[in-house]
Amino acid sequence: MKQLFRKLKPFLRWFILGGTLFFLAKVLKDNWQQVLNIRINAVGWACLAIALGLTLLAHVVGGWTWSRTLHELKQPVNWVWMTQEYLKTNVAKYLPGNVWHYYGRVNAAKTAGASIEVAALSVVLEPVLMLAAALLITLLSSQQIFARYGIPAVLLQVGALVSVLGAIHPKFLNPLLKLASKAKQKGDASPQTPAQGMDHYPVIPLLGELGFVLLRATGFLFAFLAISPISPVDLPLLVSAFSLSWLLGMVVPGAPGGIGVFEATAIALLSGRYSPAIVLSVVALYRLISVLSEAAGAGLAWLDQKRS
Repeated sequence: MKQLFRKLKPFLRWFILGGTLFFLAKVLKDNWQQVLNIRINAVGWACLAIALGLTLLAHVVGGWTWSRTLHELKQPVNWVWMTQEYLKTNVAKYLPGNVWHYYGRVNAAKTAGASIEVAALSVVLEPVLMLAAALLITLLSSQQIFARYGIPAVLLQVGALVSVLGAIHPKFLNPLLKLASKAKQKGDASPQTPAQGMDHYPVIPLLGELGFVLLRATGFLFAFLAISPISPVDLPLLVSAFSLSWLLGMVVPGAPGGIGVFEATAIALLSGRYSPAIVLSVVALYRLISVLSEAAGAGLAWLDQKRS
């Protein structure tokens, strides 16, 4: 069964990518005239600038959270340098394979003095913590999604959240880290101290990822404001829809960086409340803002390292 899944996985990726692109193309075909009629005024451009700044700040928080995760794993790394490396590797997520940013972060953690097994674990924990944060935010703000999709959707989210929160408990992580450390020592002639695990639940990294997702959601809200006014009643729906769309863009195999999956999910969740033309314009603008913020973060981190 596993061999069959491995053989089908590349085709599954292309199938999902093709399906999402077809969906987006159909939405654009049906609403292209309304999209062309959308105009952005001076206030809208200011909202987009704020969205860009908030999204860039979110990536800085993400870098700090990664360095904090390494501290929780008893690796005393310099958080400023680790944040810079995080920002520099961010743009690699758009390369084919969608794994090169993780590879760069493992190398950066090793350069900072972390063992290979701890470096790899910190990189694995990062998306898991993001997943838990996005699920938690979705649950806390999903009243309208609950009304639309019913109890099964909420139970599925609760089950996934409980599973993820349990997976990052030290009682589960520490034995895995010790096994990885022992396996590495067997193939290494030089004696090494086994990697130490966490002493407590990674609350601070989880709070950091909550801040990361909330900052990105706020950036999405400002991008939405650039196109259309938002009723305060709709804020929970927009935050929940963004969190769930971003989450699926991260975990569903498709195009690098979640391109297509995020947009298709957001349109599906919000088109019942807002015009598809508005939602399509917003997600396209936010995708551009995301790419620009990642490029700006990488450039600023590189310049700061060169300056110092």
